[in-house]
Amino acid sequence: MTGIQHQALGMTSHPEAAPGQDRFTAETERFRRELLAHCYRMVGSAQDAEDLVQETYLRAWRSYSGFEGRASIRSWLYTIATNVCLTALKPRPIRVLPSGLTGPYDGLDRPPSPVAPAEILGTTTAAVKSGLQRARARLDELEPEPAELLEPADPRARALLDGYIAAFERSDVGLLEQVLRVDATLEATPFRDWQSGRATCLHVLDAYVLGTPGDWRMIATTANGHPSAVVYHRDADGVLRADGVVVLTPTATGIARVIKFHDPALVTTFGFPDALMR
Repeated sequence: MTGIQHQALGMTSHPEAAPGQDRFTAETERFRRELLAHCYRMVGSAQDAEDLVQETYLRAWRSYSGFEGRASIRSWLYTIATNVCLTALKPRPIRVLPSGLTGPYDGLDRPPSPVAPAEILGTTTAAVKSGLQRARARLDELEPEPAELLEPADPRARALLDGYIAAFERSDVGLLEQVLRVDATLEATPFRDWQSGRATCLHVLDAYVLGTPGDWRMIATTANGHPSAVVYHRDADGVLRADGVVVLTPTATGIARVIKFHDPALVTTFGFPDALMR
């Protein structure tokens, strides 16, 4: 933690306080990036997420002396962060992923459609509730069993991430087919449509997303304990511009879920540049 961050957390520089500060930093700082991803997932704004993570650390520091270790330090921080985010969301609607709005889109005749500002579905409340029920039931069917999920440090998880990155950078739909599960799901913000099933996912990615080799560049990272990548897309001037972050759910049989957050601000929030020259 920097001196500025210490000041923001209300920490003093008195010698007698240093041991507690150092211990707090050592135990909590390694979770900052995943807490940032967690807060972003809840509030949908990179700037707000940064502020909420800072508030999380402030609250954690203030109550650190009373932390008894009944839960892991990570779980304790997540609880604080979730409460901070829920408080911030009270005056406004909660942001949800496409799978939280309706069932998967099975059509193959058009690209995914974005949600217009102040618009959700342009339909009735009853239709939204019905779609939610179908979507949740479908997700329950597709959710991997806990035993199938790979730990972030598992070499197989990194191999799947590397394969996904290579597929995009080479515009290779065949390589994508190798890393996705048959029942894989694909969703992205701020689009209202999401896809279920490898064949459908591959069609959408091949037809509307992959482009030509060199259009995409991805750099491996982690988010919320999942293998992830910051994403760059080549613009008309040939510059690779920040595009967002993709988060994967790896299992023993392949990638079960792909979530793409289209938000260039996330790339710099994760500590990466907003553009790459090559």
